Amino acid sequence: QAPLVESGGGLVQPGGSLRLSCAASGFTFSSYAMSWYRQAPGKERELVADITSRGSTNYADSVKGRFTISRVSAENMVYLQMNSLKPEDTAVYFCNAREIWGPREYWGQGTQVTVSS
Repeated sequence: QAPLVESGGGLVQPGGSLRLSCAASGFTFSSYAMSWYRQAPGKERELVADITSRGSTNYADSVKGRFTISRVSAENMVYLQMNSLKPEDTAVYFCNAREIWGPREYWGQGTQVTVSS
């Protein structure tokens, strides 16, 4: 099984909500900072939000107040709750795991989010 598997993407109208999930396996979840990135067509991949093993969070200015990242250590899961979605949020969203005290890093396969009326 892949280390990170995303789910929850789809088509939503502007102003709507989606919740992305990322299931982690095969590594020590508590030793990794977790992040969500996104990549829109023709653009570079950008950081959306990240969360440390202790639960400290950081958000891109473009999503502050609308998106919430969380992690459930007992389930090895990371979530991205996305509210008040805008067409400019349309992108492929990727889950990322970065080892805190080492070199390992994992990426998920991505999940498509499309915001359109």
